[in-house]
Amino acid sequence: MSHTNDPVALSPKQAWQLLQDDSRAVLVDIRSSMEYLFVGHPKGAVHVAWIDEPDWDVNPDFVTEIRKLMLGGVVCEVDEGCAPVILICRSGKRSLEAGRALLEAGVKNVMHVDEGFEGELDDDHHRSSVGGWRYHGLPWEQC
Repeated sequence: MSHTNDPVALSPKQAWQLLQDDSRAVLVDIRSSMEYLFVGHPKGAVHVAWIDEPDWDVNPDFVTEIRKLMLGGVVCEVDEGCAPVILICRSGKRSLEAGRALLEAGVKNVMHVDEGFEGELDDDHHRSSVGGWRYHGLPWEQC
């Protein structure tokens, strides 16, 4: 069920296309530092954790860090609107929650990758086999 304060849901391929079409668009990987580093991440993604180790609490500076990343939100032009902020997590759940927080804080043009980086679990409890950024063969890297 979507709310009026939900970020726009994009498939991984739609997100990738938007990044190609709009040079102002920023892809933000909001997973934990361990996920970002060791599981891998989309090429070109910026890392700003929504929930991170060691305490697994919501990052109290998340909105501020995104505003800094987006130059205080002034990346809005009369002709073209605000620069797209695209959030990605593991399966699309945290990015939806984080996107709602950004919208409630007044950040404009917030989107999220609905399948995330790894997608949902399949019948064998594996990820990256039924959806997600990697499943669709989009560019990614590991540290």
